[in-house]
Amino acid sequence: MDDDGAMLADVVQYLVCPVCGADLAMADRGLRCPAEHAFDIARQGYANLLPGNARPGTADTPEMVRARDEFLTAGHFTAPAERLARSVARSLDGASLVLDAGAGTGHYLGRVLDRSPHALGLALDISKHAARRAARAHQRAGAVVADLWRPLPVRDGAAGTVLNVFAPRNAAEFHRVLHEDGLLFTVTPSSAHLGPLVEALGLVTIDERKTERTDAALAGYFKLDTRQNIETEAVLSHPEVATLVAMGPSAHHVPAEQLWPRLERLPDPVPVPLSFVLSIYRRLE
Repeated sequence: MDDDGAMLADVVQYLVCPVCGADLAMADRGLRCPAEHAFDIARQGYANLLPGNARPGTADTPEMVRARDEFLTAGHFTAPAERLARSVARSLDGASLVLDAGAGTGHYLGRVLDRSPHALGLALDISKHAARRAARAHQRAGAVVADLWRPLPVRDGAAGTVLNVFAPRNAAEFHRVLHEDGLLFTVTPSSAHLGPLVEALGLVTIDERKTERTDAALAGYFKLDTRQNIETEAVLSHPEVATLVAMGPSAHHVPAEQLWPRLERLPDPVPVPLSFVLSIYRRLE
């Protein structure tokens, strides 16, 4: 990626038009297909490939993206990021496209590319605010605004690896865009994630059967290869806890005027258990 954040031409070659499915190519400051469907590349370096009738109602807000960037940059989720990066690096054989589906700020993709020097990265997220940051997450990555529940604007079999970290899973599309020998890596929170904070602060609860439901959602397209639990702890100040809440789905359910009085009843700083599940799936034929 050059200094103004322009997308890598090497990543653009894997993209297809979200309207007609034809290949896309660079044209001036945008992308264009042979049928003349055109899409702008924002000055921040990402391309918006949402179809005209798409409504990004579930996209992360600017506040959520800022909170996520602050919290992740501080290193509180280093354990899952590093475990994921090492696992992907061991699986790659030479040059490959790593597609991060639901990439957010591109934090995890950046870690993966740091450990995989011959790979290229493509970050997909429905939030343009997230894509702005993802476009600059790594010099070998490009970022695209896209809806994971629609056909992905990516060529068949283009990706050697798909990452899916705390994001929706579109099994059929992940299967389509993965190479026949490609792997899907998912990171999900376990029911132990955040421990007593969930009840104390009124946060969104995590289903105890979440891992089982993830397997079921991918069944027919993928089979589980390996799985590992990642257990760690962070000692967080009250402002850091507030940032943690603000970056996820609980931000929609616990407004600041309710959060801070609840935080006041907790020790400062407070130890917070962090619990993740890293699953690796193989593509079924």
